[in-house]
Amino acid sequence: MILEMNHMSFTVGDIERSVPFYRDLLGLSLVSLASRDRAFSERVTGIPGAELRIAYLQAPNAAVELIQYLSPAGLKLDTRTCNIGSAHVCFVVDDFDLLVGRLRNASVHFAGQPTTVPAGPNLGRQVLYFEDPDGNTIEIFSAGSSTGKLTPPSGSNVP
Repeated sequence: MILEMNHMSFTVGDIERSVPFYRDLLGLSLVSLASRDRAFSERVTGIPGAELRIAYLQAPNAAVELIQYLSPAGLKLDTRTCNIGSAHVCFVVDDFDLLVGRLRNASVHFAGQPTTVPAGPNLGRQVLYFEDPDGNTIEIFSAGSSTGKLTPPSGSNVP
């Protein structure tokens, strides 16, 4: 049985660009930034010639791993959230409006607009989807109480 989640991960095009985004703009703490042994990387990923640089960043209760493949070069995928296989991470933030302002000032691409969740377990929270420098989707929720409901009203497809 699964005991806990260790981390989530995004593949990035330039780790030196991505680390400041997650560390300085979003406020995660950089735990490590290092290259991985090629033989180890090949065994773990199953990709011949895999040469990786990996950053681990820590949020209060979650870790984010950023991986840059130095070789082989990867292809940019369409990671819009409606595409099968796409993933995102969601953070709860203490000052939603302040972070949204920081993101705007940094010219971050918003996928949608700040919105209030109308139903479900996050009822009443503010929510926003935006992209990291590689187009990976990040979601933020405002802190604050929700109803604790586990399912949206019947017939609803709202988060």
